Amino acid sequence: MSDKKEKKTKKCGTYVGGQAVIEGVMMMGKTCTATAVRDPSGDVQLEAQRIKRSPAVKKASKIPFVRGIVNLVSSLITGTKILMRSAAVYGDDEEEGGKIQKWLAEKFKVSAMDVVSIISVILGVALAVGIFIFIPRLISDAVMKFIPAEHAAAYEWVRYVLLGVLKLAIFVGYLALILLLKDIRRLYQYHGAEHKTINAYEHGLELTVENVRASSRIHDRCGTSFLFIVLFVNIVIISVVTWAFKHYLLPDYNNRIVLFFINIAIELVLLPLIAGVSYETLKFLAKFDNKFVNFFKAPGMLLQKTMTTREPDDEMIEVAITAFNKVLEMDADESVPETTFVTGGILSKMLSKTKEQFAEKGIDESDAEWIYSIVLGVKRSELAHERTVKPSESKKIREISEKRLAGRPLWYIIGDTEFYGCKIKVDERALIPRPETEILAESVVKSAEEGDKILDMCTGSGCIAVSVAKALRKKHCTVTAADLSDAAIMLARENARLNDVNVTFVQSDLFSNVRGRFNIIVCNPPYIKSGEIPYIQKEVREYEPRVALDGGDDGLDFYRRIAENVRSYLAKDGMLIMECGEGQANDILQIFHKRDYAIVLKDLAGVDRFVKIAF
Repeated sequence: MSDKKEKKTKKCGTYVGGQAVIEGVMMMGKTCTATAVRDPSGDVQLEAQRIKRSPAVKKASKIPFVRGIVNLVSSLITGTKILMRSAAVYGDDEEEGGKIQKWLAEKFKVSAMDVVSIISVILGVALAVGIFIFIPRLISDAVMKFIPAEHAAAYEWVRYVLLGVLKLAIFVGYLALILLLKDIRRLYQYHGAEHKTINAYEHGLELTVENVRASSRIHDRCGTSFLFIVLFVNIVIISVVTWAFKHYLLPDYNNRIVLFFINIAIELVLLPLIAGVSYETLKFLAKFDNKFVNFFKAPGMLLQKTMTTREPDDEMIEVAITAFNKVLEMDADESVPETTFVTGGILSKMLSKTKEQFAEKGIDESDAEWIYSIVLGVKRSELAHERTVKPSESKKIREISEKRLAGRPLWYIIGDTEFYGCKIKVDERALIPRPETEILAESVVKSAEEGDKILDMCTGSGCIAVSVAKALRKKHCTVTAADLSDAAIMLARENARLNDVNVTFVQSDLFSNVRGRFNIIVCNPPYIKSGEIPYIQKEVREYEPRVALDGGDDGLDFYRRIAENVRSYLAKDGMLIMECGEGQANDILQIFHKRDYAIVLKDLAGVDRFVKIAF
């Protein structure tokens, strides 16, 4: 429907109002606000917050004339915060601020955006007072100097007419001037999307992009209309009060400078009264739709049509619909949780918050540190150095953290991990390489001699075979890797290609398909007791392959099977090196009957973890 056809009777009146923000739209309902913003990557981010008002504010917001002041102040505060929040989402993602940015982060734990926000509000207020109060007074007083003193009283009305004309001209001129800015024109397109969405809903249409696009971008509850009414009321009230003040309280006082600042003070003091009267006027006019009332609405409608709204594109409409639907959802159900934007921030604050979230879910805080170090491209030890996290970095951190909070193991989320100098791809086809297993790989490397043949059984991701092959290139050792799982073998092959090493892979249940003899056989077999698997960490139990975990009733099944056949596959003076579970080392030595030719090695925590047996 076009703007001209918008006079159809509204079917669904709504209390929802809105505001255009940087690359998005904020919608406000009875209990909440929802702001949707399209971020630099093209995704729509949504922040929804419950409106929290004190009992006194709630009571004051129902009192005529007083509620206008309360709602105006509340809207200004909320609107400014949301505007700054949207700026943080769509803020400059380049390295910004240099030494100043780093200094702010380290000394005051604030970002440059926080400082800019505060300065912007202060400058905005000062600019508004200067443009709409100080300048019109200055010009009108200058004009009045040309009127002879004996005629000044008779032509006092000129001052007030001139004040009104100047304020109106400045207001319209300001709107026209900022239209020259590309960002403002986009802001006005989002303003149009906001109006179209509300109009579509009020006319009973399903909120689809097509229906909203066909709706009007003009709305009689628009803030532009309110500003015009404020301006009109301001002119009337200020004219009456300043005239009365001059003629009844200071009739013979002629110090122009003092009177000038008295009049400025009067305008500032009367702002709450002007806001209250303007609010009631707007609410009154919004109840009617006739020629008389429309005459007063017309200026605001004209300003909307010609200046403060523009036709939005479909992506802007999608953003407005997202915000509007979220408000309806939260107003209808108080249990719907709040959501927040993904923005940049101070590293220490963000990391601390992530650690708290992980702790609530029983996840080790080291996972939070790993996430930040990987995304930021720094060592975990360097996270102590304060810095600002950019929005794009924050978005990646949030995405990974949410998956980790849902239970998926960190390294499956990341997709790869470092293992003994190699990058190893990891996913659900095999166990995630543990840091202590690097000691197993290191033991093989230290034991290997020139030209040795090495067999890695239960290879899984291939981390041991690949890292050993890479470390022993100069010794011309050959490495074979075996695993029962075809999927694990495929993953291990991918890791061999990723690290550019030559490994022979065999699908085999331990020794069943292995041929030849080897100088070193290394194995990290399943060693968890079957009865303990339901009680191990959720992310291990539910995500990592059970076949790589279950070692039978006592956890030693694979060691017994290896002991039965290992001599047939070891060369003379060969060596077997295995990883085992806590408390299993002595039982394994008994299985192999090799106490005099065995060494037990400890892991990083001082636990007996590796058994090295010479044959």
